[in-house]
Amino acid sequence: MRLQSPSMSELHAFVATARSGSFTRAAEQLCVTQGAISRAVARLEQHFGQPLLLRQAAGLVLTEAGRSLLQQVEAPLAQIERASAGLLQSAAAPTLALAVVPTLASVWLVPRLARFQLRHPQLRLRFVPYRKEEDFSGPAAPDAALLTGLGPAQWPQWQVDDVIGHEVVPVCHPQRLAARRWATPDALAAEPLLGHTSSPDNWAQWFAAVGVPGVEPVVATAFDQVSILVQAALADMGVALVQRCLVRAEVASGRLAVPFDLPVALPRGYYLCCLPAQADRPALVAFREWLLGEAAQDRARPLEGPAPIR
Repeated sequence: MRLQSPSMSELHAFVATARSGSFTRAAEQLCVTQGAISRAVARLEQHFGQPLLLRQAAGLVLTEAGRSLLQQVEAPLAQIERASAGLLQSAAAPTLALAVVPTLASVWLVPRLARFQLRHPQLRLRFVPYRKEEDFSGPAAPDAALLTGLGPAQWPQWQVDDVIGHEVVPVCHPQRLAARRWATPDALAAEPLLGHTSSPDNWAQWFAAVGVPGVEPVVATAFDQVSILVQAALADMGVALVQRCLVRAEVASGRLAVPFDLPVALPRGYYLCCLPAQADRPALVAFREWLLGEAAQDRARPLEGPAPIR
């Protein structure tokens, strides 16, 4: 069958000229010379055997045939261009779409991503909005998500990897620690305790883990984000119980103090989750291996800061 359609380059030249009303502006948009655009449109008119653009003193005007052609080819050309760009991007750099708990992303993950890019320069990470009730559905669904929860039992239908965030530590303003000089962990129960709304029993679990099971702590203020919980401790609103991995910078700088740095791990933590069908994707396999390695190194590090005041 003999093809009746002209070349793509000629159609792109015509559409760019028709939309801009100028050979010069069309050439700028397509990054070619004005002469190349003019010749492409002339070839197109010769192909169809009729004029598509009228050259008038006031500018270029579409003929009836030109308006008909523009109406029929503009949308398909744009769709072909989007599809081509997507395939080229996919071939050039495999992309992994991630959703991450905001505080973990900003405090812990993003500062480490340069190391991931050095190890895997061919991979691209694309962050999508975090949803507390992630179900991996919808057009904007991530390929994987770093979520907070209680582990595989909470998401039995998914592939789940335990990453970090189980180890918790009480922190407070250094002046509070200097003024109180608590001798034993049970003394913290008398302080305004700061907690997280999704983990209201964390303080009770911490007291039990450090050998004070009889304490019934009362949380004075609870927040729905760890970042706000940390800010409350910095503002000396009380003593906060937070994940060790999220307060390293504040402790190292001396802005927060640790009254009792005891090895306490709670069930709730951060988990890398994905649908089983996604688990073996090379990009996700590479990210998972790197992520778990980073988490293992972080857990092995002690909190480094000024010596506790006693």
